[in-house]
Amino acid sequence: MTERKPAGVSFESWVDRQIRESEQRGDISQLPGFGKPLESLEAPYDENWWIKQKMQREGVSVLPPALALRKQAEDVAEAVPGARTEAEVRRMLAEVNEKIRAAIRRLPPGPPLNLKPFDIDAVVDEWRTTRDPS
Repeated sequence: MTERKPAGVSFESWVDRQIRESEQRGDISQLPGFGKPLESLEAPYDENWWIKQKMQREGVSVLPPALALRKQAEDVAEAVPGARTEAEVRRMLAEVNEKIRAAIRRLPPGPPLNLKPFDIDAVVDEWRTTRDPS
């Protein structure tokens, strides 16, 4: 919408005309989410809702790199029992270990890392013993 409001036309009637013309062209019915209920209507009001949604869409983290890596290591440790194969366990652990080793080599800004790489063989052995044999 690059059209400027003409002089002498009230702002309200100009906006109403723009909306009406958009509806007639079918532009509004093509918008994402058209006809669907608004998300989070029942959630308590948060004045920064739009910032949080934008950050989530963009994949932006507000955690310092060290804390983000700690969280990722915790998530992997929680996901290991649900892994279906040993190869999957080893892949998950190898990925996070690579990131931990890189962070140890060049310490990230923020709080101390306080992480060491997972002992993959020990975690796999524990996974095998706790796994349901059926």
